[in-house]
Amino acid sequence: MRLVLVGPPGAGKGTQAERLAERLDVPHISTGDLFRANLRDETPLGVEAKRYMDAGDLVPDEVTVGMVRDRLADPDAAKGFILDGFPRTAAQAEALAALLAENGTELDAVVEFAVSDDVVVQRLLGRGRSDDTEDVIRRRQQVYRQDTTPLLEFYRDRLVSVDAVGSVEEITDRVTDALRDKR
Repeated sequence: MRLVLVGPPGAGKGTQAERLAERLDVPHISTGDLFRANLRDETPLGVEAKRYMDAGDLVPDEVTVGMVRDRLADPDAAKGFILDGFPRTAAQAEALAALLAENGTELDAVVEFAVSDDVVVQRLLGRGRSDDTEDVIRRRQQVYRQDTTPLLEFYRDRLVSVDAVGSVEEITDRVTDALRDKR
C-alpha cells in the first residue's frame, strides 16, 4: 500500500501514520524525520538543505523531493509506504507522481483527516507548547487550507476523507475500512 496522509496540524496524522504502518507492514516516512536524518548525517541533500535553512529560506522542492526519492529507494519501501508531511503542494505531488512512475508504481490512496478548526485548536492548545497560541494555530490552519486545497484537487480521484474525531483506535479503524476498497 502506497499512501499519502493529509490534514491540518493537530489532525493526528503522525499518530495514525505509526499505527497504520504497523497494521499495513510498511514504513512511516515523515518528511520531518527525513530532514533531521539528512541534516544529522550531513548527506549532500542535508548540507544543501541546511544552507537554505541557515539563510532563513524555504528548502526548494527539488531538495525535499531528492530526500523522498532516496528514502523510497530503501528496500523496506519496496512493498509500500505511508508519507506524512509530503507532498504539501500540487507541484510536489506532480514530482512524487513522476518519481513513482519511474518505478512503475503509483499511489493507492490519499487519506485526508477531516477535523474541524475548533477541535484542532483544542487539541493543539492541550499540548502546552509556548508557540501554540490560538491566534498562531488559527493562522496555521488558514495557511494549511490555502496550500492544501490545490493538492486535494490534484488527488481527487485517489482521495479518501476520514472523520478524524474520536479515539485513536476508532480513527485507525475508519482509515483501515476506507482503504479496503483501494487494495
